[in-house]
Amino acid sequence: MAAPRGARPGSSDDTGDGRIFTLERDAHSVAERLPDLLLEADRIAQTVAHGIHGRRRAGPGETFWQFRTYESQDAAQLIDWRRSASSDHLYVREREWEAAHTLWLWPDLSPSMNFKSHLSQLTKRDRALILMLASAELLVRGGERVGLLGVTQPTSSRRASTRLAEAIAAHSATAQLASGQPSKERISRFSSVILFSDFLDPVESIREHVEMLAARGANGHLVQILDPAEETLPYEGRTEFLGLEGGESWIADRAESLRGRYQARLKAHREELQALAVRLGWSFLVHHTDRPATEPLLTLIMRLEGREGHYRWQTPAASKEPASDEPPRRPGVKS
Repeated sequence: MAAPRGARPGSSDDTGDGRIFTLERDAHSVAERLPDLLLEADRIAQTVAHGIHGRRRAGPGETFWQFRTYESQDAAQLIDWRRSASSDHLYVREREWEAAHTLWLWPDLSPSMNFKSHLSQLTKRDRALILMLASAELLVRGGERVGLLGVTQPTSSRRASTRLAEAIAAHSATAQLASGQPSKERISRFSSVILFSDFLDPVESIREHVEMLAARGANGHLVQILDPAEETLPYEGRTEFLGLEGGESWIADRAESLRGRYQARLKAHREELQALAVRLGWSFLVHHTDRPATEPLLTLIMRLEGREGHYRWQTPAASKEPASDEPPRRPGVKS
């Protein structure tokens, strides 16, 4: 399992040429996976898009929507005389709101997101990228503008997801994406932010970055992506846990004896994240990588459309250990 993020022990791989080559390998790995992830994101977007419609609100657009009764503050040139001639009232044409909303997307590409247990088919990093790219595809189809937080400018191009993938390939090893925390980049007021991460950093660090985004007028959505093993700690016996963000390791003589305390700590950590989101008026949902990507994406899009009233969303049986006919594998067990 991934160790909690924290101080990284100094070593030859953490600085200098070793660190540069490590970042280069990570960047190449992301770039090689992106074409497949783009295809998967497009497939998921196609699935979720069925029945999802864009916003239809009154506003200064040019697309005719419906008639409404003339009011004293309306300009005379807005009156539709053809429609008014068939009634005793004056009518004006209501226009659909075409002012695009800006949404900033951010996937956590830090080393801890590379974790994948035997209970899942893909890493947390891959699922975060799929959800981000699929979100971009759906939002652009709905007339919104999307941008990669701290990396690109917002765009409403139908190739937005491809452009975001290209930007990720070019910047995957930079601090904006690989630091484990969203960029403190200044964003326009009243825009929205969607963050895809495991959010396993200390809550104080997460709170600092999220509150800074909220203080600039942004509303947002936190999507916590976890491997099912990080939820249940299904290991037993003597187990060695290796850190993904450094060279540290830790051996537990009886891993099962830690399960209760571990789950209680994870629950307390999540409750703090939920409390933070509620206080800021943001939403928070949890997704496990063994579940279909369509589940969180559909919930997220419904929240963006204002059709989902609850900030909490859990996958079915999220707190239960997945059933298996085989005993759980033990990572790095030493005899």
